[in-house]
Amino acid sequence: MKGPIIRVLAFLGISLGRCADVQLVRRLISRLRPVTTDKGLIRLGGDGDGGYVIPDDLDGVVACFSPGVGAVATFEAALVARGVHCYLADASVSGPPITDAMVHFDKKFLGVIDDDTTITLDTWVKLRAPADGDLILQMDIEAAEWVVLLNVSEAVLKRFRIIVVELHSLERLIDRMGFELMFATLERLLQQFYVIHSHPNNVARPFKALGVTIPRLLEMTFLRRDRAQVTGCADQFPNALDRKNVPERADFVLPAEWH
Repeated sequence: MKGPIIRVLAFLGISLGRCADVQLVRRLISRLRPVTTDKGLIRLGGDGDGGYVIPDDLDGVVACFSPGVGAVATFEAALVARGVHCYLADASVSGPPITDAMVHFDKKFLGVIDDDTTITLDTWVKLRAPADGDLILQMDIEAAEWVVLLNVSEAVLKRFRIIVVELHSLERLIDRMGFELMFATLERLLQQFYVIHSHPNNVARPFKALGVTIPRLLEMTFLRRDRAQVTGCADQFPNALDRKNVPERADFVLPAEWH
């Protein structure tokens, strides 16, 4: 009966995916638990969406790469005030919401090929970044982060001291194909970086399946391992520096299995 049922569902436009191994999902989540380090945390940017919690470790950072351009750029404005050049990219907008000699814009989407509308992270960094010095990556690109981070070279990845990324579609961890993509991307980051902050975006309610609660969107901050010493496990959720992405909605506390 399985075959006919699948054909009927396909005819109706319904696709069935195979579930991931829930123990592997739990194991990956446990590896993403934020740690504390000898670097304190600061909030950079505004009190709403567009502000981020990062390590207090900006000395020597020469540039920020910020793909995905929204209506506000308070994070980038705060970096410019500290003398950090900011490079923004997004093919869906005509330009950035702020104008400054230290703000540079490319009308491109980040992707895994270089063509008229997309550019790889490798090409973008090699084209725009100063030859020396550490970088920041602040990324909010509507689920393209998975393939972009998996595609970037080790040499370019290691240039980023801090990575702030909004992870999208995390409920797909329960789907086997989604899990394999997300596992590969996150494991790659964990080889070089510590997770030092996590905060669910309250625009969408968490997803619950197979006894696991998963934020659908999660702001996560990574710090390169050579920059800090781990001092313990983070235990304050939300962090005192966190702010609700959507002010009029209740905040979501990071689920227990994530810390």
